[in-house]
Amino acid sequence: MKLPAQLGWRAGVVSVFVLLALFGVWDQWREKEIALLMGEPWEDMRQRSSASIDPAISGSAWFRTPESDARLRFVDPQYGFVTPLARFFTVSFKSDMSIRSVRMSPQVEPLLLDDALAVALDLQEQWRNAGWKPILVNRYPSFINTPQWRARLRNAPNGSVVYWQAGDKYQVMLIFARFKDVKRPTEERYLLTLELARAWRKH
Repeated sequence: MKLPAQLGWRAGVVSVFVLLALFGVWDQWREKEIALLMGEPWEDMRQRSSASIDPAISGSAWFRTPESDARLRFVDPQYGFVTPLARFFTVSFKSDMSIRSVRMSPQVEPLLLDDALAVALDLQEQWRNAGWKPILVNRYPSFINTPQWRARLRNAPNGSVVYWQAGDKYQVMLIFARFKDVKRPTEERYLLTLELARAWRKH
């Protein structure tokens, strides 16, 4: 049955508003990200990212935090990788308003051992596939999923750390440590801390 022209026009307008509302809900709930390249101008990062972050301050060396939970997308064409959503997330800048480093925990809450280890292993796999190499492995071997490693992670009072390097360009440090979660005092929870910057230490 054909609708009268006026009713058809109204139905079309309603459909448009429904679509706009649905898009607004999706835009509000989709996961936000900070997408950056080390050393690039701060404003380039802000324009590329879907998460909001304040401008840098000219002449100052400081840091900013995203206004919402956000994942890190490192957009280097060769060495890029993506983290899970993070609640603790800082991006620092130099006095010339270029990006200096990132320090974050790639999680929104302290994780159980299985979940934290899954995040660490996924990051290592991304780095390996993108051409990063583990360094200082005699002292800081890469994380693996074995009973021995799980015992090591449980019993390390100051946590365990690994270092990976991308050619002579970048390094990441990933710390895996027990965390006393006051919300879940009877559970073993873990916190990962990731730091990304220009290569700063030798192999």
